[in-house]
Amino acid sequence: MLIHALASEMKLEAVTTEYRGHARDLGRQAADSDDVDLVVALGGDGTVNEVVNGLLHRGPDPERLPRLAVVPGGSTNVFARALGLPNDAVEATGALLDALRTGSERTVGLGLTSGTPGTDDAAVPDRWFTFNAGLGFDAGVVGRVEQRRERGKKSTHALYVRQVVRQFLGEPNRRNGTITLERPGEDPVTDLVVAIVSNTSPWTYLGNRPLYTSPKASFDKGLDVLGLSRLSTAAVARYGTQLLTSSPERGPRGRHAVSLHDLSSFTLHSKVPLPLQMDGDHLGLRKSVTFTGVRRALRVIV
Repeated sequence: MLIHALASEMKLEAVTTEYRGHARDLGRQAADSDDVDLVVALGGDGTVNEVVNGLLHRGPDPERLPRLAVVPGGSTNVFARALGLPNDAVEATGALLDALRTGSERTVGLGLTSGTPGTDDAAVPDRWFTFNAGLGFDAGVVGRVEQRRERGKKSTHALYVRQVVRQFLGEPNRRNGTITLERPGEDPVTDLVVAIVSNTSPWTYLGNRPLYTSPKASFDKGLDVLGLSRLSTAAVARYGTQLLTSSPERGPRGRHAVSLHDLSSFTLHSKVPLPLQMDGDHLGLRKSVTFTGVRRALRVIV
């Protein structure tokens, strides 16, 4: 039905992804084509991330590259919802068709991660993310959820909550953080247990409840970071409560929390390998990651 609705308004070629990375390959083909004006991604945040990485495989060029439209089809759909689209696929399709008729679009900034020169991770390929990334605790939770899903578990919010508890109980560095944040011209921020990087706000959703780690984060600015230097039982209870009651005006705060806004570039170093996630996709262990906030990277239909 969705494809029929879109096809009634435009010349459309529908392709079903068949393997991990297929959406990235399709995005790359669209970017290299001379006759593709729009790419519609129907799926969750992981599918959208792949499409974006394909479209930007030669770097950002908003005026030349095809525009992106997103129809939410995953469990959370943070990117689509952050753009202001309905979380229902049928309603979102209607909104996108209206936007296409009126020419409503915006150019958004994105986050880019790179291997840090002079480190063991220097050769890691660049990768774009649309709404958030994390090194440490939250990435460990994402990895645990992915493992359960591969075993046939359904991705539910209860599953996420259970894995948060298990990650906390198994976290060896929750009292003595191993992460240092370095940025040009500023003193380093040391001993972080977790660093959550946001390209927009909210950070994610728990059901219909938006959660804000960096309320001022925006597609129109650089990157924001929330760093926590302690995850004791008391600290987790405090920050968890603050996160559940967070708002566009106020996020987690306290003596062991640091909030940084509108950064153009910075590097996260860890004394030990830590899990890295981007847009909810677990990407393995890293000791060093360089982040860049790239403004005006891609045109999207809204």
